[in-house]
Order: sequence, then C-alpha cells, then structure tokens
Amino acid sequence: MATTTTAVYEVDGMSCGHCVNAITKEVTGVANVSDVKVDLESRKVTVTGEGPVEDAAVRAAIDEAGYEVRN
Repeated sequence: MATTTTAVYEVDGMSCGHCVNAITKEVTGVANVSDVKVDLESRKVTVTGEGPVEDAAVRAAIDEAGYEVRN
C-alpha cells in the first residue's frame, strides 16, 4: 500500500477561478498526485500524493501554469 504524502506551497499571482483551474490542471499531471486544493485567500496550494511526489515536479508544474512558488 502506498504512503499518502501532503505538501503545501505558497503561490504568488493567484486571483481568480482561472488561476485555480490552471494550477489544478498542471499539478494533477505530476506523477503520484491524487489531489490538489487551491486556496486563493491564503495563496496556498495543497498537494496530496499516493506515494512520493517529486517537489521539483510540482514547482515546475506551478511555474508552467504561470505562477511563482514563494517557499
């Protein structure tokens, strides 16, 4: 059975539903990602994975969506 992992990223530049959709779409494509929650108010993206999720891949996906990870 795979271990569930969770990571939280602070992201700059998010302001609307389009931002949520763009980030969710890109990050969902990262290997082992099972859930993505984007909170506009706190500017946080919570990524849950079934098994190891590569941090660099998540950061690259957020960048590809057009946003910048702060932490």
